[in-house]
Amino acid sequence: MRIISGKFGKRRIQTPKNLILRPTTDQAKEALFNIINNRVYYDEIKVLDLFAGTGGISYEFISRGAQSVTSVENNLIHFKFITSVKKELEMNNLYPLKTDVFKFLSFNTESYSIIFADPPFDMEHSDGIPDLIFEGNHLEKDGVFILEHSDKKDFSENPHFSEVRKYGKVHFSFFEKNH
Repeated sequence: MRIISGKFGKRRIQTPKNLILRPTTDQAKEALFNIINNRVYYDEIKVLDLFAGTGGISYEFISRGAQSVTSVENNLIHFKFITSVKKELEMNNLYPLKTDVFKFLSFNTESYSIIFADPPFDMEHSDGIPDLIFEGNHLEKDGVFILEHSDKKDFSENPHFSEVRKYGKVHFSFFEKNH
């Protein structure tokens, strides 16, 4: 895994062999962050990374100067990995949580500038994640929710949907609170 830009840019992070990997490709991640770069000042944003996996998206936000990043991951091995990278790179504004995303959304009272979610593409109930985000008031005013999903899903009918960006079979749907 590689951090593309920022303080830890070009840094490679070795992932243990026992991790279940489905990382966002460097090409898709770079394209995603090019879009985000034009929308935010990193030092002013709080980020929530749902289904954080190995933490690649979280590290990218931290590397670019995000005020804070909360990474929610239910898999213990992945959670421990994120925690070890946080310690190794001294990412003091990274807050890993080991919990189920749906449980987290049911008790979370924080609001975030950006919420990124990358659920397993075949996960049951993943279509309802945008509704959970907006019903729970998890986004700040003018906040953006980004959902990574397969090319088999279409969220354009959601009232908060603003656009989709396609990178091969990986799609990023953007949703806005003020939309």
